[in-house]
Amino acid sequence: MEKLNSRSAHQDGERRQGVTDRQRRGQRRDTTTSQDGDIESGEELSSLIPIDSNKHQKQQQKKNKDSNRDVASKETSLFVGRPQSPKKAGTSGQEQEKAKKFKKKNPPKHPEEEKPREGTGVDTPVSRPKSPHASATNSPADKSKNKGGRGSKKQVFESYMTSEEVSHGLKRGELIQGQLRINPKKYHEAFIPSPDDTRDIFLDGIVARNRALNGDIVVVQVLPQEQWKVNYTHPSLCKLHVLNFGTNFSELCYYNRDEPISKFQKSTLTDTGTVVYIVEKKHSRAATGFLKFLPEKPFAMFSPMDHRVPRINVPLVDCPEDFSSRPGDYTNTLFICRITNWAADSNFAEGRLAKTLGQAGEIEPETEGILTEYDVDFSEFSDEVLDCLPKNLPWTIPPEEMSKRRDLRKECIFTIDPATARDLDDALSCKQLPDGNFEVGVHIADVSYFVEEGNALDAIASQRATSVYLVQKVIPMLPRLLCEELCSLNPLTDRLTFSVIWKITPEGKILSEWFGRSVIRSCVKLSYDHAQSMIEDPEKMFSAEELPPVDPVHPIDEIHQAVLNLHSIAKNLRAQRFSGGALRLDQLKLSFTLDKETMMPQGCYIYQYRDSNKLVEEFMLLANIATAHHIHRKFPELALLRRHPPPKAKMVDELQELCDQLGIKIDLSSAGTLHKSLNTALGDDKYSSARKEVLTHMCSRPMQMALYFCTGVLKNEQLFKHYALNVPLYTHFTSPIRRYADIIVHRLLASSLSAKEQRLSTKEVEKQASHCNDKKTMSKRVQELSSELFFGVFVKECGPLDSEAMVMGVLDQSFDVLVLRYGVQKRIYCKVSCGSLHLQGTVGKKSELTLLWTPEDLEEPPTEQVISVFTLVEVQLKADNAPMKYSAVLKRPDSNES
Repeated sequence: MEKLNSRSAHQDGERRQGVTDRQRRGQRRDTTTSQDGDIESGEELSSLIPIDSNKHQKQQQKKNKDSNRDVASKETSLFVGRPQSPKKAGTSGQEQEKAKKFKKKNPPKHPEEEKPREGTGVDTPVSRPKSPHASATNSPADKSKNKGGRGSKKQVFESYMTSEEVSHGLKRGELIQGQLRINPKKYHEAFIPSPDDTRDIFLDGIVARNRALNGDIVVVQVLPQEQWKVNYTHPSLCKLHVLNFGTNFSELCYYNRDEPISKFQKSTLTDTGTVVYIVEKKHSRAATGFLKFLPEKPFAMFSPMDHRVPRINVPLVDCPEDFSSRPGDYTNTLFICRITNWAADSNFAEGRLAKTLGQAGEIEPETEGILTEYDVDFSEFSDEVLDCLPKNLPWTIPPEEMSKRRDLRKECIFTIDPATARDLDDALSCKQLPDGNFEVGVHIADVSYFVEEGNALDAIASQRATSVYLVQKVIPMLPRLLCEELCSLNPLTDRLTFSVIWKITPEGKILSEWFGRSVIRSCVKLSYDHAQSMIEDPEKMFSAEELPPVDPVHPIDEIHQAVLNLHSIAKNLRAQRFSGGALRLDQLKLSFTLDKETMMPQGCYIYQYRDSNKLVEEFMLLANIATAHHIHRKFPELALLRRHPPPKAKMVDELQELCDQLGIKIDLSSAGTLHKSLNTALGDDKYSSARKEVLTHMCSRPMQMALYFCTGVLKNEQLFKHYALNVPLYTHFTSPIRRYADIIVHRLLASSLSAKEQRLSTKEVEKQASHCNDKKTMSKRVQELSSELFFGVFVKECGPLDSEAMVMGVLDQSFDVLVLRYGVQKRIYCKVSCGSLHLQGTVGKKSELTLLWTPEDLEEPPTEQVISVFTLVEVQLKADNAPMKYSAVLKRPDSNES
C-alpha cells in the first residue's frame, strides 16, 4: 500500500520558532466549526484526560519522558526519506540543544495549545494489539522502504495491515472503518464515528493517526480497554473561579475540590484506537505554507499553515534559485507543496513545491492557496472542452428541437435572483385560472441538452461537481458561455428548460402536476430587492424606471400581481411544511461590499433573509420534492436522491441535558418539535434574537450532513428520509448550472419522459453521488475560508471594531462568543501564567467562569464578571501581527458603562 507521511515529535521543537517568527511568517490557518465542518461530534466541548488516579498520571508522565528521550535519540533521522538527497543527513548535538532552547523560550500562545502540537515528540508509537490475522512482518511497501540501510531505524509509525487482513478484520467486527476528522484547534486529537454512529472513536496523537490526513477514509483498530481515555465533559459540570483577572488576563487561579475525577458522574471511558490502513486518501495532500532554510541540508523545511498537515522536506532544486543564498527574502512568501511520500520510519513527510503564490496577507495568493488545498480546479477550460460548445454564435434553438417541446414563450415567466447573479438557472410563473386556482410553474435551465454524456465537457463538469462561490468571484463548474449565456435564463431571450407545472389552490393544495421539456422567454430579471419591494407595497404602481428592462408583452402590473400571488401561496406552503414537522436552522451570514476596482472589502453586513428569498425557496423545494418522487417511481434502483440523517443521538442527549441545566425549555425529540422550540421566544427583550442565534448554533452541532445517494444502494427506504425537511424523498433538480447532481437528475427525468433507454448504472450513480458529496463539503469549507479571509482584511483596514457579543460556550480556560454586529464566532482565551490547574466539579450546575478584574484604582474592590452561556459581553476585534488574522479581546465590564 502506498505510504503517506506524518510529522514528528521534534518537528515542533524545530517548528516552534517563537511568537515573533510565527507572526511575521503568518500563523497557520485556523478552521472554525460549522454544521458541515470537521468538528461534528462536539469534541471541543469535552476534555480528554488520562484515567483518574494521581499514580496513573505520574506513570503516564514518566512514560512520556521516556518516549521523548526515544524520539530525541532519533533526531539524527528527522530528515530521512528526503527527495533527491545524495546522502543521509544528521542533526548535530548543537542543533538538538537549539531545539531544546526554543521550547523553553517560547511558551504556548494559548492555554489550549499547552498540549504538544502535532509532531512535538510526545506521541509515542502505540503498539497496536495484533488481530488474529495481523502479520508480524511489514507490508511489501514497508519492506522496500527499510532496505538500503534504513532497516536499522526505529519505526515512528506502525506498518499498515494488508488489504486481506483488513477485509477479514472488518467482516469479524475487529476493525472499524470511517472518515477521519482532526480537531482543527487541538490537532493532536482525531476521531472517527463508531459503526452505529452513536459515539466517536478517539485517536490520541499523530502516531495513532498513522500518516492519515483529515478527511481520509481509514480503518481503525480499537486498543485494549486499559488504554482508553476518560472523557470528562467538564463544560456542563464545572464552575471555575478565576482570580486576579487583570486587563491582560495576567493571572488565573482555580479553587480545587478534593474529589478525584473518578467520582464525577459524567466521566465515561472513550474508545481509543489507532489507524491500521488508509482506504481512500480524500485529503488533497496539498498545503499552503512557508519555507525554512536548513544550513548544510540539500532540502528545505516546508511548514504548512494548516496545523493538521505535517511538516514536509522539499528538495532545494524545487526552491527559488536564490533561496539558499537569500532565504530571508522569502520569509513572507506563500508556497504550495504537495506530499509525495511519508515513510513509516520518518517524522516528516516528503514533497515537492508546486507553486510560488506570492506574499502572505494578500487576498489573491491566499485565495489560490485555499483553492489548491481543497482541490478546487480553477484552471481555464481546455480546448477539448470548449470544442464541445456550440460554434455558431449567437446560438438559436434549432427548429427540430423546438418542435419537441412545450412552447411557454408567451407566458409571464421571470427570474428572481441576487442582484449580482449571472448564472440564472430557475424561473417562476403564476397564472390565475377561472376557477380561482392557480397554474404555477418552476422552469429550470436544460443544461443536459448542452452537456452530452461521456464527452470532455461532461467529464470536467463531473469532476468539478459544483461551482465554488468565493467572496470576490465564482469558480464555475461549466464554461462561462454556458453559465452566463446559453443556459442562463436571461430576460427577453428564448431558452431551453425543464418545467414542473402544478394546478394549485390558493391554500397550497396540489391538484395536478406536469413534467416536461419546454421553451421559455423570461420577461424580466428581478432581484430579491425588487421582489421584496413588490411584496411590501402591494398597492404601488411601479414605473419602468424602478425595474430592469421588462418585455412589453407583459405589463409591470401583471408581473407584480404574479409575485404577490406566489408570495401568498408560498406563505401557505411554508406554514404547512413547518406544521408538518420541518426544521430550519438559520445562522447569521456575513456579506461584503467590495471596491469594484481593487475588489477589497469596503464594508460588511449581515445578510437579510426576507420574504422574497422565502418565496423562491418554497417553490424550489416543491419542485425538488416532486422530481424526487417522479424519478424514484420511474427508476427505483437508479434514482439520485438526497437524504439527511437524523442528528447524532449521543450529542442530542448531551445538548438536552445542557439546555435543562441552563433552564431552557427545548424539545429535541424530532425536527418539528425542535423548530417549534427555537421559535418560542427566549425572553422578550432586544437580545432574544441573539439568544436564538446562540441556541441555533448549539442545536446545529449534532446535525449531520445531507448526502447524495443512489436508491439502488440503500435497501432500507427509511434511510431515504430528509430529517430537516421531514419528507420521505428529496433530490436536487433546480440548479444544474452549478451542481452536477442536478444534471444527472435531469438525465433521469428526460429518460422517464421518453422511450430512450437509460445508460447509467447503479454503480456509476453511487460513485458520482459520493464524489458530489465530497466536492460539496470542500466547496462549503472554501466559501467559509474566503469569508474569513475578507473579514480579516476588513478588521485590519477598519479596526479595531467594537461590538456586543453573546457567550456560546464555556471551556476550562476560554469561552466562545457570537459577535452580534458581524455574525462571526470567536474564542476568547484566558492566558495561564502560574500554578497547576485544577477543576472544581459542581455536578448538575451550568459551567461558569468567574472573572475578577484587577481594579485600576487599587483601593477599589475587584470587578467580578461571571461568564456563562448567554452572558452578554463587550468585545473588541483587532488585527494580529500575522497576515489576515484577528483576535477578539474581552473589554473590562466597567468600561462598558463608561
